[in-house]
Amino acid sequence: MVSDSGGVAAGRTAPDNDVLDEFGDWLDRRRGLAPVTVHNYRWNVRQFLDALPAGLPLQSLDAATITVFMIDFCRDRNTNSAKTMARSVRSFLRFVHATGVTTAELWGAVPSSASWRLASLPIPVPPPDVERLLEVAASWRSSALSRRDYAILLLLARLGLRRGEVARLGLDDIDWRAGELTVIGKGNSIERMPLPTEPGEAVVAWLTEGRPRCGTRSVFTTLRPPGRPLSSGAIGHIVRTASRTAGLAPIGAHRLRHSLATNMLRAGASLPEVGQVLRHRSLRSTAIYAKVDDMALRPLAQPWPGTTAETADPDPLVRNMARPWPEGRS
Repeated sequence: MVSDSGGVAAGRTAPDNDVLDEFGDWLDRRRGLAPVTVHNYRWNVRQFLDALPAGLPLQSLDAATITVFMIDFCRDRNTNSAKTMARSVRSFLRFVHATGVTTAELWGAVPSSASWRLASLPIPVPPPDVERLLEVAASWRSSALSRRDYAILLLLARLGLRRGEVARLGLDDIDWRAGELTVIGKGNSIERMPLPTEPGEAVVAWLTEGRPRCGTRSVFTTLRPPGRPLSSGAIGHIVRTASRTAGLAPIGAHRLRHSLATNMLRAGASLPEVGQVLRHRSLRSTAIYAKVDDMALRPLAQPWPGTTAETADPDPLVRNMARPWPEGRS
């Protein structure tokens, strides 16, 4: 239920769907989040609301209730699930405070999950596997389905687009005369990037010889039924299916983005250059790829104390921890 002033009604006597609808509108209008992110936040907050004691109005929320929910939820979840739920609940608590439902700033009651920045390691697809994936997809371009999937794979592998960005790509986002794409990225950021010949020709083949006539302006659509925009989940499914067809282990769409970044570094590109291609807002987001650039890291590793450069391990990144400490060390 929505109050006369436009805010969420203070009590929980109205269906939670009304609260979630207004929360979703707030995320879209005030935060500028992508539709898939809004959907995920709403899904998580639905679980939070369902777990509240029956009849508890939102204005009666307190820190103890929120903390108990988070502890119970995170007990059997992995770190990513815990962090996603925490972000969703914090955002919802900011929303109810901004709309006057609660007077206390309760988002601070959501505990943080343990995490270490740059602790994970990107897992790129080996270059020969990427090329095999594209070669197999290219050999089957006799049908509308294969033309569509090949164009999608090239945009992911050659431009490093996210699967959601490919799904949101519209016909009006392609400037054929300038050879550019307008990409709607995270936070609804709008950026222009060049469209190379190889993926450009694949997109043309799909649009002229595969895409069904329909009213939607999305570049990539379904074929059965025809004309529905593809979702980001469908893009991921296309990549996994193509990898299995090529005789490879299942590949996630985002790993193709990792592969592009890793190969650029190994070819001599700098981290700022990689960040520009991937459209990272901060160099901190790109820094993770320094960990997979073995050739750049190798000169930074020092020989073990007591050895010379000639007698040092052939691979200084691999330490023989069985060696004793130098004299005087405890």
